[in-house]
Amino acid sequence: MTELVRELELDGLTLAPLTPTIGAEVAGIDLRQPLSSAHKSALRRALLDWKVLFFRDQDITTEQHLDFARNFGELEVHPFAPSKPGYPEVLAITHNRESRGRENTWHSDVTWRLEPSLGSILRALEVPPVGGDTLFADMYAAFEGLADEVKAEIDGAVAIHDFTHFRRGLRRQGKSEAEIEAFDTAYRMPHHPVVRTHPETGRKALYVNAAFTVQIEGMEKERSDALLKHLYAQAAIPEYQCRFRWEANSIAFWDNRASQHYAASDYWPAVRRMERVTIIGDRPV
Repeated sequence: MTELVRELELDGLTLAPLTPTIGAEVAGIDLRQPLSSAHKSALRRALLDWKVLFFRDQDITTEQHLDFARNFGELEVHPFAPSKPGYPEVLAITHNRESRGRENTWHSDVTWRLEPSLGSILRALEVPPVGGDTLFADMYAAFEGLADEVKAEIDGAVAIHDFTHFRRGLRRQGKSEAEIEAFDTAYRMPHHPVVRTHPETGRKALYVNAAFTVQIEGMEKERSDALLKHLYAQAAIPEYQCRFRWEANSIAFWDNRASQHYAASDYWPAVRRMERVTIIGDRPV
């Protein structure tokens, strides 16, 4: 467990933890400016420690958003979700009276990829007067809190992931079955460990999620469904969570390898307008 403190100083940055293990607000940085090597290193260390970092009052351009993200790796282009015109790496996520929020399921981003993302950087452009918070869950804690018999049952287990709800959305958009089959071929239900080892910290994290995991490989379906239901429920335990209240020009940067998130869709018909950039990761082990 990370040391319990009110504030931390790290290479000129101030970190204010939201909870003992997950989430910290970062002050003392202007993301309109290129990152110094010291700040880049400090933010990477802070991300590994706190799983999600929050920044307030960052009135940045799209180019500055992309530049900040590229400090931590190459950027992906999402094959299904709408992008910002002229910026294929930027997801445009807008909900309003005509479009209710749909991200209210605990998940880690793009686990239906063979190499899911390292992390995501979400920027708030317009937020509801109340509501629309995002919750984050510490998946190290979720694994560590499991009963010993459950840990033994999932030791070495592998789960199958799929982009199921995107497939339904493609059909609603009028995509042909041939087009959907092409997506199926490109993103062919990868198999990831139920418990992954973080490539930088070496810690074990629970790595199944209700949005994209479909079954534990080689396990009878009834038992797989029951076990997955139990594992999914770990993200909903309040002691493993932090909750972030958005303001315009707030930014969240989370580690998809060690956390899950849930966007509360409690603000309809108000407007919530966000942009997300996602950093390519590696194959889970």
